[in-house]
Amino acid sequence: MKKQVSLMLMIILALTVVLSACGNKNENSNNTNTGGNAETASPDTSEAPASKLKIGMATDVGGVNDKSFNQSAWEALKKVTADTGAESKYLESKSDADMEPNLRAFVSEKYDLTWGIGFLFSDAMTKVAKENPDSKFGLIDATPTEALPNVESVAFAENEGSFLVGVVAGLMTKTNKIGFVGGMEIPVIKKFEAGFKAGIEAVNPEAAKSMKINYVGDFSKPDLGKQAAATMYDAGVDIIFHASGASGNGVFNEAKTRKDAGKDVWVIGVDKDQSLEFGDEITLTSMMKGVEAAVYKVSKDLIDGNWKGGQVVTLGLKDNGVGLPDTSTKNVPADVLAKVEEYKQKIISGEIKVPTE
Repeated sequence: MKKQVSLMLMIILALTVVLSACGNKNENSNNTNTGGNAETASPDTSEAPASKLKIGMATDVGGVNDKSFNQSAWEALKKVTADTGAESKYLESKSDADMEPNLRAFVSEKYDLTWGIGFLFSDAMTKVAKENPDSKFGLIDATPTEALPNVESVAFAENEGSFLVGVVAGLMTKTNKIGFVGGMEIPVIKKFEAGFKAGIEAVNPEAAKSMKINYVGDFSKPDLGKQAAATMYDAGVDIIFHASGASGNGVFNEAKTRKDAGKDVWVIGVDKDQSLEFGDEITLTSMMKGVEAAVYKVSKDLIDGNWKGGQVVTLGLKDNGVGLPDTSTKNVPADVLAKVEEYKQKIISGEIKVPTE
């Protein structure tokens, strides 16, 4: 596979083009990005003028250190602070019940932009945004239940990227048994599952027929992910793709235990290049989403006076919004990556329509 410009830069470019076309009691409550906290980065005021704008982020139940989705979003806001001097802060949602209060907390503190990270924010965001039309909101992986001019949403074609890692799994499995571990059984995660199975089926129909599927019911329970992975590996599965947030950390932990015992098992990561966190010895590849770049771009638009609400931007393979990391070359053979590229182009051209459910 040809080396590409980093996903971060490509997503920013894609968002620039797409958005231009669209029209002219929480323990982390003090995690303000002004230095002195190990979780945050200090603003580099020497290279950028300080901004008085404040940007808040409410995580989903996976938490800010989920090694995945929420962490990508928070890293984006830390970069915004470093680059512009804008203030940024996060609040963690321990359960669905925390989502609306967390959004309202930022509104009450008069934050200039408030992010809701994840599909589960759809209802809470709609309610809070409707009641506060003068406040601005950003929503990742979801849309309000009705069109709202003060909400900007970014979604991803997870099914397309998942198709490609399905091709990898289908061609590289040695046992012909492949697994999928999901967090909650909601539409966005079903897109991962559907795309993954379609990719496997395209290159290895027999493996697709016997694919093991386990929804652990939570995005914040590594023990459940570990248990699901153990059951699959015991059944002969040698490759597991997870789309389960922090629960997926348990999948990696179980894979490492097996690998240390001499078993030839792999995990396919999600959202970020998870080989950077869990190592190349257990991470076969990852299905990356440009969450960090999307949050950065929309937040920076606000600071630059270019923010546009009332729209939904969906990023797929053609936008470099999803895809495999360059580190895939460490474990995935060149001939397999060539096949991945072949299918990628077929999806972009429309020759292949990837299912969403």
